[in-house]
Amino acid sequence: SVPPGVLPLCRQLLAWGRAPRQPPGLPLAQCRAFSNNKIMVELDESSGVATMKFKSHPVNSLSLDFLTEFCISLEKLENNRACRGVIITSAVPKIFSSGLDITEMCGKSTEHYAEFWRAVQEMWLRLYGSNMVTVAAVNGSSPAGGCLIALSCDYRIMVENPKFSIGLNEAQLGIVAPFWFKDTFVNVVGHRVAERSLQLGSLHSAPEAHRLGLVDELVPDEKLQEKTGAVMAQWLALPDHARQLTKSMMRKAVLDRLVAHREEDIQNFISFISKESIQKSLRLYMEMLKKKKG
Repeated sequence: SVPPGVLPLCRQLLAWGRAPRQPPGLPLAQCRAFSNNKIMVELDESSGVATMKFKSHPVNSLSLDFLTEFCISLEKLENNRACRGVIITSAVPKIFSSGLDITEMCGKSTEHYAEFWRAVQEMWLRLYGSNMVTVAAVNGSSPAGGCLIALSCDYRIMVENPKFSIGLNEAQLGIVAPFWFKDTFVNVVGHRVAERSLQLGSLHSAPEAHRLGLVDELVPDEKLQEKTGAVMAQWLALPDHARQLTKSMMRKAVLDRLVAHREEDIQNFISFISKESIQKSLRLYMEMLKKKKG
C-alpha cells in the first residue's frame, strides 16, 4: 500500500515533467517526501530528482533555524543514492528568499553571531560543493543571501516578471559582501559586472539579470516547472562521475579558500557586525521594514 499523501505528491512531480509516467494501475510508490517547519522536500526516486521548496513565511528569510534545516535537508539528499539532482524553489508567492535574517545580526551576543555565521558558511559550502545537479527555479525576488543561493546552483531559471529582482545588495544596508559571496558572483557574471553591482548594491530586474548572465533563462510563470524539469533532464543525461569531477575542478579553489579561512571569516563578521555604526544601520533598516508593514 502507498502511504497517505504520497500519491498527490507524485502527481505533482509528474506535472513538473520530471517523472516518467507509469502504466495505469501501478502505484506511484517511488515518491518520497520529508518536511520540516521551513522547507518542504519531495524526492521522486524513479527520476532521481528532488524538489526543495522554501515555505518560511513571510519572506523565506535565512534565519539560523532555516539555515540549519536547509543543511540537514541537503545532507539527507546528498546521502541518498537515489537522488541525483535537486530543484530549489519557493512556496511563498512573489519571493524566492529575502536573504539573511536581519534579526539574527542585530542586538545579539558575539556567540550568537558566530553560530549564525558558521551556519551561513555551512549552507554555502554544502550547496556550492554539492555532487548533485542543482537548479534554482527563481519564482520571486531574491536579494542578498537569496541571490547567493541561486548563484551557488549549477543553473538558474527565473520567472519573467519585471517586478522580480535579484542581486547582492548588501552595500545598500552598509554591509560588505564577504569574499566568498564575491567569488561566487564573479564566477557567474565576470569581474567587471560583479565589481559594479557589488559597489552599488544593485538589485537587477529579471530582464536585466538575464542580460548580465546572473540568470540563465527567463520563462513565464506558468512555464517554470516544465522548463526546470527539462533542464534537469538535460543535465542528468550526462554520466554523473564526469560532471561531478568537472564541477569540483571548477569550484574547488573557491571552496578551499573559505575552508582555509573559515575561523578568520567568522571573526571578521563578528567584528564588523558588532560595530555600533553597523548596528545602527541595521536598526534603522528594521524600523523602515516595520513602517512598510504598518
